[in-house]
Amino acid sequence: MSEFDWKNLIDPLFYIHFDINGVKMGLYIVLFIVFAETGLFAGFFLPGDSLLFLSGIYNRELIANVFVIEDAFLNVALLATLVAIAGILGNIVGYWFGSKSGNYLYNRQDSFWFKKKYLVQSKTFFETHGGRAIIFARFLPIFRTFAPIVAGIVLMDRKKFMFYNILSSFIWSFSLIFAGHYLYGFLLENYQIDLKEHIEVIVIGLVVITILPVIIKLGKKSPEEKEESAQ
Repeated sequence: MSEFDWKNLIDPLFYIHFDINGVKMGLYIVLFIVFAETGLFAGFFLPGDSLLFLSGIYNRELIANVFVIEDAFLNVALLATLVAIAGILGNIVGYWFGSKSGNYLYNRQDSFWFKKKYLVQSKTFFETHGGRAIIFARFLPIFRTFAPIVAGIVLMDRKKFMFYNILSSFIWSFSLIFAGHYLYGFLLENYQIDLKEHIEVIVIGLVVITILPVIIKLGKKSPEEKEESAQ
């Protein structure tokens, strides 16, 4: 394993190519990150969406260390399914934690790993969109981390939560991983554009696309804040 650099924490390729003493661990790291985003309060800095998109591009490398599958479609489908399962389990942990520690979270002091304002904003987002918030949140950093926790805090019906949890996880994983895989193949075959040579552009583009709605959402003032500003 190469020398560690803190910048690697926001570099999706670092996780995909991660190895320990020559043993490639990329698939396990990707699955753990997807789980951690919703189960361990780590979603606000881990490269979720860009990681899945790039996993689609490097799908054969990720799967080859665990399974040998010649069919390209099955290879991508298996990767997307494993990621979806990791996302489902992460949301379950988040829901359980929220249902058991709602009062504790609202009284907890801010830290590097936890920001109370994100919890409050996610609760508002959840109350506005209901069950659909679980689906929307999958594609939004920060909200992706806190949506299942808020669902647990407000004691959302478990069957309803599991329905949206499973649906959102499969939509999220399959759309991004398949997009990465097939867009890479399409551009390479038809325009000789190798996306592997433009990883930084892809990461920056996906970060902008996913973060922009969050910035807009967080930038909007609540009715209370507008009233205070007017006074």
